[in-house]
Amino acid sequence: TLDLPTSSIITIHLGNGCSMTAVKDGQSIDHSMGFSPSDGLIMGSRSGDIDQGVIFHLIRHLGYEPSAVDKLLTKESGMLGLTGFTDLRDIESRAGEGDEVCSEALEMNAYRIRKYIGAYCAVMNGLDAIVFTAGIGENSVLMRRLVCRNLEYLGIELDEEKNERVSDGIESIGSRSSRVAILVIPTNEELEMARQVAG
Repeated sequence: TLDLPTSSIITIHLGNGCSMTAVKDGQSIDHSMGFSPSDGLIMGSRSGDIDQGVIFHLIRHLGYEPSAVDKLLTKESGMLGLTGFTDLRDIESRAGEGDEVCSEALEMNAYRIRKYIGAYCAVMNGLDAIVFTAGIGENSVLMRRLVCRNLEYLGIELDEEKNERVSDGIESIGSRSSRVAILVIPTNEELEMARQVAG
């Protein structure tokens, strides 16, 4: 079990919108989203991290209006821009049929997540657990596998059989030798919003 007051945890919220949070000793100390929800991870239609120079290039050299840039980066980028699809189930299905564009987009998505895992391990000086949550995090066997791949040096080792058997409850999917707990925890955003309103 994890002792929350003295732990280092990374939550990985993967849905149409995606974000990651570094939680040190029970307190959030870093989050992948910034001023807007478009920052950070590659999402369904949002770009995630991007060099701000792209914005100026689009406006100055390609004639985009600021509103068009905003629409491009928030509603026409991310997995949609990469593959033509926003639903990861469609992308995974196409990748399984040999679509190289969809396969590469999935790899890019997982690569960005692994970069954040590495960064958050550094700022927390260690890692006790990673938590997958939200629609993709809870249901995509493939994305969990891609994210955890080649992270053994951080103590993250996935148990493939457990990963395949995830049900609706809280599941531990790390191998016996994994030094970091790998958990799948269903999200309950409605309950949290209600608590904050009532509190």
